[in-house]
Amino acid sequence: MRWALVKVCLAVTAMVVIAFAVPLGLVIREMARDRAFSDAERQAATIGPTLTITTDREELTKAVLSTEPGGRGRLAVHVPVTEPGGSPLEIGTRRATREDLETVRTSGRASIAEVPGGSALLQPTALGSGGIAVVEVFVPEGEVSNGVGTAWLVLAGVGAALIVGSVAVADRLGVRMVEPAQRLAGAAQDLGEGRLGTRVPEEGPTELRSAAVAFNSMADQVVQLLANERELAADLSHRLRTPLTVLRLNAASLGEGPAAEQTRAAVEQLEHEVDTIIRTAREQRPQTQGGPAGAGAGCDVSEVVRERMVFWSALAEDEGRTVRLAGVDRTVRIPVARPELAAALDALLGNVFRHTPEGTAFAVDVHHSGDAVLVLVSDAGPGIPDPESALARGASGPHGATGAVGSTGLGLDIVRRVAESTGGDLRIGRSVLGGTEVRIWIGLDGGPGERARRGHRVGRRSGRRGPRGAKARSAEFRGAPGSRPNL
Repeated sequence: MRWALVKVCLAVTAMVVIAFAVPLGLVIREMARDRAFSDAERQAATIGPTLTITTDREELTKAVLSTEPGGRGRLAVHVPVTEPGGSPLEIGTRRATREDLETVRTSGRASIAEVPGGSALLQPTALGSGGIAVVEVFVPEGEVSNGVGTAWLVLAGVGAALIVGSVAVADRLGVRMVEPAQRLAGAAQDLGEGRLGTRVPEEGPTELRSAAVAFNSMADQVVQLLANERELAADLSHRLRTPLTVLRLNAASLGEGPAAEQTRAAVEQLEHEVDTIIRTAREQRPQTQGGPAGAGAGCDVSEVVRERMVFWSALAEDEGRTVRLAGVDRTVRIPVARPELAAALDALLGNVFRHTPEGTAFAVDVHHSGDAVLVLVSDAGPGIPDPESALARGASGPHGATGAVGSTGLGLDIVRRVAESTGGDLRIGRSVLGGTEVRIWIGLDGGPGERARRGHRVGRRSGRRGPRGAKARSAEFRGAPGSRPNL
């Protein structure tokens, strides 16, 4: 469309320039010709008074030579026979034919005759004796076209400048129309590929601005619909995990027997189906720009932690578990949507209840540094013998997140996605309570580059990991709230 507009503008401007420049050039040429012959008439008129007084050759010769064209050999006087027995008188160089001279003398009107090298103005002049003399002024071709070539060059330059200017303006107008359309097409393609954070600047012509507004509104609606779907999936996990955990614990206390085994098997199958449903909902979620919840999403980590601890405290009280909560006394904003963080916390706390005996204490700590937030979920249970394997199984693998046989690994997969979406990471170690500690590092301004740098530092120190090192790091995590742990 851009080049089509340029071509149209080029054709229209060229036709306009030709329509005006060619006639104007012809007018200039005629004006130059009229000017040259007007000067010739004025010069011919200068010899008229002498002809009315005398026809003497010497006097006429002096009068002709005293004029500018006469001195240059361009003025001639043709005097007919004025007396019986006399002869015609010619002064100067004759260039016109005798027929032309006789025609002018007979008609009494001035005429222009074509002669070699230019034109000759033939001007009739009355003599004192009553005859008609003809004054001939030679006008060279160069004087007839004097200034015409320059005028044509000026017109050509002006026309070229107009064409170039119109093409430039048309190109800018084309860019102004084409670029918004290209951005809109690219954004539609990105949205179709699942990048839901794509938005179009509302720029350009009125129609394209309206299209951009409609596209952005549609994208917002799509994001809202998917957010509602994620909230439903998260709500499903919130509602079902706690009663499933209670059912599982109660089924474990039924003793032996076919009915007890069937009940435990049914609870395990139900728990597996719920995990499958939640995993499917999360795996089908398209990725958006700017984090899992889209651009501009976020929540207060302290508020969400307090809310989920109130939710789990009832079950903890029933099982006689001691709960400790720290670092949630101030507002800490993180670039994670509330449902995502709540689902991650529920996954970790559900693992504590599922894989530790009743009465086992656990704690949730929140630490805030300059560029990251650290969430620690620790317990006093038996711990995880092989944290690396648990992390590997948590990467959407078929095994448990805590090392327990039959676990799906969904819990750590959810937590991992939340951490890595902000440029953070997930680590498992030994807590100061004696059991497992899961550390969620949430970056406040991180991205893939920050995550790669942090992963590089962790990778260099991975060879020094062990129960003692994990315990030392756990104690270091619980240092000053504003300090950043040494990875």
